[in-house]
Amino acid sequence: MDVAKGLEGVVVDETRICKINKDDNLLYYFGYEIKDLTEHSSYEEVSYLLTHGELPSRGELAKFRSLAASGRALPAPLKTSLEAIPAAADPMDVLRTGCSMLAAVRPETPKNTLEAATPLSHVFTSMLLYWWQFHRSGRRIDTETAETTVAGHFLHLLHGAAPDELHRRALDVSLIVYAEHDFNASTYAARIAASTLSDLYSCLTSAIGTLRGPLHGGASARVMQMLDRYKSADAAEAGILDLLANKGRIFGFGQRAYSTADPRNAINRMWADKLSQADGDRLLFLVAERIEQVMAREKKMFANLDYYTAVIYRLCGIPAELFPPIFLIARVPGLVAHVMEQRAHNRLIHPSSKYIGPAPRALPAAAAHGPNAR
Repeated sequence: MDVAKGLEGVVVDETRICKINKDDNLLYYFGYEIKDLTEHSSYEEVSYLLTHGELPSRGELAKFRSLAASGRALPAPLKTSLEAIPAAADPMDVLRTGCSMLAAVRPETPKNTLEAATPLSHVFTSMLLYWWQFHRSGRRIDTETAETTVAGHFLHLLHGAAPDELHRRALDVSLIVYAEHDFNASTYAARIAASTLSDLYSCLTSAIGTLRGPLHGGASARVMQMLDRYKSADAAEAGILDLLANKGRIFGFGQRAYSTADPRNAINRMWADKLSQADGDRLLFLVAERIEQVMAREKKMFANLDYYTAVIYRLCGIPAELFPPIFLIARVPGLVAHVMEQRAHNRLIHPSSKYIGPAPRALPAAAAHGPNAR
């Protein structure tokens, strides 16, 4: 029996949602290439696409935006739970706990899956930033805003004012490229939970548990920690060469789904460049760019989705602790799409394993090891 560690190369099911073309380094959501979606669509349109299978008409988008924004106000029991979570907690723990609480106060029923799911990116944003502001300023913020997008809602709650259009759109594009990526760890965890016919919130909580790990959801924060070490591009090059010589870990590079480039990285690089030019301080972008060049030259490794995401979020004024939760907020429609697809053609997921333990053996003498042994 062959064992595929990490399920690499194993095709476990069929899907209509996402296609990765490894040879050409292309990514598609329901047949639409990711570059086209980031140039011509909003995150809300992409969310509708993922959960409905088609892009919305103008009227459908308006109704979707209205429903999506309807859950921004948090129920009192949920606020109480968020206030009880310690200030030092990992923000992903906040969203995992909040998601479980939502199951109690806004339960999914067999007939309201999309109605329950559509506001979740907004709701998770409200939960995260209500907790963040409560424990850092002592304020119980109003989580209703006039923003019509998740990106605008996030930045408004974080900074206490409406964001400018450049920062709003930069975050919006980041949410699009994070929204879906085939059967990655969090998606497959959600599908496993869905295969048991569990509720939507349990499926999402399973996904959040996988995103809590630094190898899946926490990479962009690690990238930011790395970039912050260097005060010039030359210092960055010297530092990375030293790390490589000493076999140190360099975050934000490599992605097993692609052969020579992550198509999402070029999109993020462009927006990181735009933001740094608008900011008037190019240091962070130039440090990131130089490290990317060094890794390509020395190791033939390409930057992945998380790499320039760190630069974008920093230039949007987002603390590094909040980088991983944004991954989840963005990924909600993709996760929901997979839960619904799993339910539509369900079979309980139950893989086999290859046993490598002891050979069959007899129990030791009962006198020494039985229930009456002393």
